[in-house]
Amino acid sequence: MTLDNKILQHGQPIPDIAMETPAGGSVSPTEFKGRKLVLFFYPKDNTPGCTTEAKDFTALAKDFAAADTALLGVSKDSPTKHRNFIAKHDLETPLATDAADGGLSDALGIWTEKQMYGKTYMGMVRTTILIAADGAIAQVWNKVRVKGHAAEVLAAAQAL
Repeated sequence: MTLDNKILQHGQPIPDIAMETPAGGSVSPTEFKGRKLVLFFYPKDNTPGCTTEAKDFTALAKDFAAADTALLGVSKDSPTKHRNFIAKHDLETPLATDAADGGLSDALGIWTEKQMYGKTYMGMVRTTILIAADGAIAQVWNKVRVKGHAAEVLAAAQAL
């Protein structure tokens, strides 16, 4: 599987598609225009890799804020699951639910067909997107390996 969608290219604008927040409101990427934004897409709350990734971004949240960079974790999990995930792991990183068909992960090609043990299913490809203050994609990390990733993204945000 490749993520060669033209939207995931440097300089392209991020689509303005709203997602649901755990509190029942909505959030979209353009609400962050004027400051940098890290969107990190992950498969599922409370799984080992996803938990580590969310905790790593939370541990660096103040450093991202100092770099004028907002954080937003995105999965297809429900707002209720997100609330439980946040509470269980004391996460300070905001999360959003992208469950609607045609949502942001669909538009970006991140929600896609995957295979494991010969079984085909739809799933989220762990992907991080750094968006510049003007709303354009500055950098994309595809098929992310969690260890050290949040620090790598922070360095890129600080350099932008």
